[in-house]
Amino acid sequence: MRKYAILLVLILASCVRESQPPARQENACSILDQRNGWLRDMQKTETVWGAPVAIQMAIIWKESNFRSRARTSKRKPFLGFISRGRISSAFGFSQALDGTWEDYQRDTGSRRARRTDYGDSTDFIGWYMAKSNRVNGIAMDDAYNQYLAYHQGQAGYARGSYRGKAWLLDVARQVQNRADLYESQLANCS
Repeated sequence: MRKYAILLVLILASCVRESQPPARQENACSILDQRNGWLRDMQKTETVWGAPVAIQMAIIWKESNFRSRARTSKRKPFLGFISRGRISSAFGFSQALDGTWEDYQRDTGSRRARRTDYGDSTDFIGWYMAKSNRVNGIAMDDAYNQYLAYHQGQAGYARGSYRGKAWLLDVARQVQNRADLYESQLANCS
């Protein structure tokens, strides 16, 4: 009986660890050391869609801080106490919106894909980046503009809806800087 109790505690402890975001998010090698399989997932996405690993990581860092069940914040309550739901349907590692996730599932035939699964989320990001490349001509290695299209949508990017949003341009620079940092670190991971 004692062996089963210890085994149960170990299983539960590993689940808790995996649900927590990795520590030291400024270090790509540290993140990958903490999460078995993530590099393999991102390399597969790079092979299939041409999305560089460092940019995938930078987008997930900015969108969810590597939290599998990340959600947008709630709207301010009506009359101070009546809930009005969340700002958007964005959810998971990739913060994909419901409709965009459904488009991805339909286009790729991945009906069982989940936004809480890291590999599915990286594949979604690769799919979206490839679409940004095809629709808007954004280079796959251009983290700055890829992020702007990711945030604003293909039509919003094409209209230039990001131009008057200094805060968003700053966020896109952060994503570009983080992608550059991750790329230099990934070259030296063991």
